[in-house]
Amino acid sequence: MTENKKPLSVDEALEAILAAVKSPVAIEDAPLAKCFGRTLAQDLFARRTQPPKPLSAMDGYALRANDAGARKVIGESSAGRGFDGLCGPGEAVRIFTGAPIPDGADTVLVQEEAQRDGDFVTATAPIQHGRNVRLAGIDFREGEKILERGRRLSPADIALAASADHATLPLARAPRIAVLATGDELVAPGAPRGPDQIVASNSYSVLGLIAAAGGEVIDLGICSDRIDEIEAAIGRARAEQVDVLLTIGGASVGDHDLTRGALAREGMALNFWRVNMKPGKPLIHGHIGPMTVLGLPGNPVSAVVCGELFLKPLIRALCGDPLAGADRSQPAFAGAALPKGGLRQEFVRAALALDEQGRMIATAHADQDSSLNRVLSQSQVLIIRPAGAPACAAGASVRILRLTL
Repeated sequence: MTENKKPLSVDEALEAILAAVKSPVAIEDAPLAKCFGRTLAQDLFARRTQPPKPLSAMDGYALRANDAGARKVIGESSAGRGFDGLCGPGEAVRIFTGAPIPDGADTVLVQEEAQRDGDFVTATAPIQHGRNVRLAGIDFREGEKILERGRRLSPADIALAASADHATLPLARAPRIAVLATGDELVAPGAPRGPDQIVASNSYSVLGLIAAAGGEVIDLGICSDRIDEIEAAIGRARAEQVDVLLTIGGASVGDHDLTRGALAREGMALNFWRVNMKPGKPLIHGHIGPMTVLGLPGNPVSAVVCGELFLKPLIRALCGDPLAGADRSQPAFAGAALPKGGLRQEFVRAALALDEQGRMIATAHADQDSSLNRVLSQSQVLIIRPAGAPACAAGASVRILRLTL
């Protein structure tokens, strides 16, 4: 197992993680009702034209705009039951929203601007040619690409696919992520604990990150600081044929940080294990056969920050998302002064609010200790501070990364 002598930058680490993804996960077809939040595995093309013919956008009367005077009403057109005939000169057809425009008509006179007298209708306002008509194909046409590969499907996307006559969609199989927490000090919430033990919390934040990115969790539980137990858990992950083994804790160099050693004994090809960032310097990345290994630090904040920066893009890349590595940061303004940056790139927990001008204001919390779950819970964003950044005054421009809701 080799070691990167110099810690990688955050950008270098992300590039290395994504470059190691050889191909996306397998493709599977799913019915529309099961597609929300999933990732489209292939470009999607319309199987029909929408609308298939000109339709009325309003209730009123279909007619010829260039005619003058009263028009004789010769029939009716409603949604799903159009007028079967020709609307000739001096004629009109009563029409309702979504109904087909009769042949010969080119405009819909809205009923609020129409005066009906028996079988005749007269306009009470100027008529504009083509008004209130939805032309055929204004939404999409048969054969047109409507959704691109790698897109995370929203409710609106699924409705679009349905209107284009797709009953099922080709999706990326949800990447399977095995999660293993390590440490003698950890016990599950609600379980009996010794005087020197703490309740494990990191797994739950990581589960949320995996769900937010579109992954499927295989929970391997908690291992004590025994290398044989950790090796057995790694073996379970391999047997499950997961796409990613995600370890939490044991990634550093202390006497009880055994995860790297166990991974090496199980045949991991190490890519790197240190990143020049705060919090979260110890980060393992490598492979055991086809299984990617990502080892997060054990501190709660470090685990979440590394999960946001590296785990979520990895899952998106496995789903085939071409924007997996895109910059997700946004501009904002500092709500309070920030000191000069240190030697590592820093990700500062902060609360986000809007000022009276509607600008995003990110205010760093006073205590940035990486063990504080409460401060993390009160943070909506991370303020990104480059290594060696100069001191920053309140009101200065900063870059922020939104935390998963």
